[in-house]
Amino acid sequence: METSFSSLKIELVYRRSWRTRDEAETELFRYIDGFYNPGRIPKNLGWLGSDEYEAAWHAAQTRPATIPAAPTASR
Repeated sequence: METSFSSLKIELVYRRSWRTRDEAETELFRYIDGFYNPGRIPKNLGWLGSDEYEAAWHAAQTRPATIPAAPTASR
């Protein structure tokens, strides 16, 4: 976390000043939302966006278990 806060301060906070607290909060939100973009497609999630991956995971959890069909070969 210390590295994240350090980057945030160096890249955003120390480079500007804001007239109001609301302006500062809005810029912080934009910075964080841009950095942790939910539409980003990371390799470790199978090249799906985080929202898509989570939706697929939940869908897989709610599917009923399938029972494989019995073999049809004669005995």
